[in-house]
Parts: sequence; C-alpha cells; structure tokens
Amino acid sequence: MINKYLNNEPYSMTTNAKRKFLLKDLNDLTKYHASNCKPYQNIIKGLWGNNIQAKKIEDVPFIPVSLFKALDLRSVEENDIRSTMTSSGTTGQTVSKVYIDAETSQNQQKGLANSLQHILGKKRLPMLVLDTDEAFKNPKYMNARGAGVLGMMRYGREHSFALSANLEPDVEAINNFLEAHGSSPFFMFGFTYLVWSRFHEILKGHGIDLANGTLIHSGGWKKMIESSVDNEEFRNCFNQNFNLSNIYNFYGMVEQLGSIFLEGPNGLLYPPNFSDVIIRDPHTLDVLPSGKEGVVQVCSILPSSYPGHSLLTEDIGVIESCRNSEDGWNGEGLKIIGRIPKAEIRGCSDVISQQESV
Repeated sequence: MINKYLNNEPYSMTTNAKRKFLLKDLNDLTKYHASNCKPYQNIIKGLWGNNIQAKKIEDVPFIPVSLFKALDLRSVEENDIRSTMTSSGTTGQTVSKVYIDAETSQNQQKGLANSLQHILGKKRLPMLVLDTDEAFKNPKYMNARGAGVLGMMRYGREHSFALSANLEPDVEAINNFLEAHGSSPFFMFGFTYLVWSRFHEILKGHGIDLANGTLIHSGGWKKMIESSVDNEEFRNCFNQNFNLSNIYNFYGMVEQLGSIFLEGPNGLLYPPNFSDVIIRDPHTLDVLPSGKEGVVQVCSILPSSYPGHSLLTEDIGVIESCRNSEDGWNGEGLKIIGRIPKAEIRGCSDVISQQESV
C-alpha cells in the first residue's frame, strides 16, 4: 500500500490530489481493522453503524488516541507481533501500547526514510545523536524516546552520542565526532527539551561549530514554552551560538510511527503524501476550516497491525495555510498550539463507554 506513495517527493502532493489516493486506502484499513480487531469493531459499529466506508476523508471513522492506554488494540495474531511500543510517561502514568508486526514495521521504515530523504538526501550521513545510548539500552527508557532514537539511527552512520548516561554533555565525544565529520554534511537528532537543556544551555559558550549539520528534533514543547522558549527562539539561539541554520522540527507520535509532519520553510508542519490532518471542533467534533483552532486528527496508511490509521489526538492545532507550491512543500501547513485541557472532548467518553458496554 505504501509503495505507490513513494514515487513522488514526500511533501509534493496537493491536498486534493493526495486525498484521492488516501480515501480508498483508509477505507480499506477501516474495513480490515473492523474485521480483525474486535474492540475496534465494537467501537466503530456503536458510533458509525454500517456507514464505515467514507465518501470523503473527513468522514473516515476515527478513535481517540487515549484508547491505546485503555485497551489492547491489535489486528494480527499475538505471535505475529514483532515489538510493542509504549508512549512516554512519568512513573505510574498509564502509557499507550502499540503492537507492531513485520509489515507495519517495514511500512514505518519506508515512510520515515521517504520523509527524511527530503532534507537529508538519499545517502546516509554521519550522525551525532543528541541523547545517551542508554535511551535504548536501558529497558526503563524503551518507550517513545528509545524507539525514536533507534528509528532515526537507521538513517545515519558512524553514530556518536553527545550525552553521557547521566545526561551530561560528552565534550570529548562531540569534539571527536566534529573533528572526523564536521567539515562536510552530517546529521543530528534529539528530543527538543533535551537538545535545549542538556546541549544548548550547557555548551553554548564552548565555540562548537555545527555549520555543516542538519538538526531534526521533536517533543517536549510544553517544557520549552514553560521556559519561555518557542520555536523561533530555539532556531535563533542555535544559529547564534553554534552557527547552525538547518533545523527541522517535526510532529509525530508513537501511535503513528513513521508518519512525521516535518517543518517547512514557513515554520509550519506538513504531513507527507501518505498522511493527512483534519482539525475538529472540541465540543461538536465538526470539521473546522483553515485558520480555526481545534483538535488535531491525524490519518496515515502505515498502521496495518493495529487500528491507528485515523486518530483523534490530544493536541490543539490550526491549519494556517494550504499550499500548492513548486518548492516541494505542499498541502496543509499545521501549527500545534498546545495540549487539550484535562476536560474530556465531547464524544471520547462515549467511545470508551460504548466499548465497555459490549
């Protein structure tokens, strides 16, 4: 299913053209998951009845992402599960569980590679990971963070880690990496808050030159905003203190691994050709037009082992532009505003109660 989307540059399709492709595939996934995941089938039947084959993207059935914390949702046999990903969470907090089989894993890797090639090129670059290798070696970290580090490492080579096990900068490792690779293009990845608090804030006076680097980062924006650092400030400070200008934020989640919304030249986040975004009113769940803030719904054709192809997130966002441009960045330009207040969105409690009553 994914292969036909990979023939074009990942952010090249206009919204209307993309949705003609996506509608059939999303309908097929709804039908497949409803036939192979009983809890999902109960929810869909309870809320959509027999009208699950949508005539437009906005009508594709969706479920709240929080259900992955409450239910085991999988559409394949247990012995076909290759890995179980969990979302990030503090101690004692319920986390999402996402079941990945070989096909879904392959789709995720193809989709992510397609997106990253748009900014990194097709050849793997030397990679400086702005994290510790404990992020995936230590089982207590093997959640969205560890999966994110491991996932990104596939697209780099000659990896080096900028942080030690206690999250202190490993200056020797950084200098050795830059001495070996800093004079030509290289790739960096990290989670936004760690990149800022454990790299930028500690090393900003050390004269480190990252001019040939490309930084891809995501997550932790709530803490960043609490520290009065927005995306523009983040970019400006890295440019000023490290001579780094190639910086790309992205939006993604463990429930749709492989589908990342990369930051385009206007600072907005763009879904790739195999993904889409819809904004809904938090009270009525009606679709909102561009320019109106609401709850972010994300669609992706990558998940086949679990019903994660159409999800209502816990984020508030707005589509600020819908581009049809020749610069390679087309479609809906999304801005994330923040998280939904703890009060439930209308309809989410109905979804859960519908499942519990079956």
